[in-house]
Amino acid sequence: MNDKERDEPSRDGAEIEEGPDSVRRGLLKMAGAVAALTLAPGVTVFARDLVLKGQHKAKGPVRYGLLIDARACKTGCDACVRACQDYNGLSHDPGPDNAQWIRKVTITDEKTGFTRSFPMMCQHCAHGACVDVCPTGASFRRPDGIVLVDKHRCIGCRYCLMACPYKARSFVGRVVKDQRPWAPRGKGTAEGCTMCVERVEAGQLPACVAACQKAGHKAMMFGNLHDPKSAIAVRLSEVATTTIRADLGMAPGVHYRGI
Repeated sequence: MNDKERDEPSRDGAEIEEGPDSVRRGLLKMAGAVAALTLAPGVTVFARDLVLKGQHKAKGPVRYGLLIDARACKTGCDACVRACQDYNGLSHDPGPDNAQWIRKVTITDEKTGFTRSFPMMCQHCAHGACVDVCPTGASFRRPDGIVLVDKHRCIGCRYCLMACPYKARSFVGRVVKDQRPWAPRGKGTAEGCTMCVERVEAGQLPACVAACQKAGHKAMMFGNLHDPKSAIAVRLSEVATTTIRADLGMAPGVHYRGI
């Protein structure tokens, strides 16, 4: 039996294979098969396979990403942060127990005192450290570049939180009420920006990007990085941009201009 055949689930999704690692994978598969609707009424945690099946189908190669123009991002504006919180049911309180899937950061040139403010979130890397260190495969990258957490597989080890150089992952340490059906937040699991995947699949912009445009700043652009005719790809070919901690070789899907 080759590796591919060994990893394929049985028809009822409850096959337990030989060996410690295989048994662990088998138990995780069974847990995923029966874990629906366990977080709150009307809230379903979608397993990895379902997330992939629901992927938006576009013509040609797809790599979704963002272009953030820090020059257009206004200091003190938090429209993108509030939009994310409202849409995903996150608290506006910046307390230690409350997640911020997107946050505003400010950098300062120590020599000149020049400052710049811009949003920071999961960078949806092609070779993300969160995916590399996850022992169960809960942190995974979709074929279209969006990085997600499969709540069925997450065991709460928090390795991804420690590995992420962008501090973009958080941990759900308590039972969360009033959850959004599209953003389940199970106690004991890791979480982070989903790039509003369900909105993307419906042909809409992520909530943060839509809010930035509505505010009139136009500091955020979203699209298919692999489509040379897309607005974001055209823009990237015209202006100088950078990715944060490019030296780590993780190939982020979020590009910045003006930092």
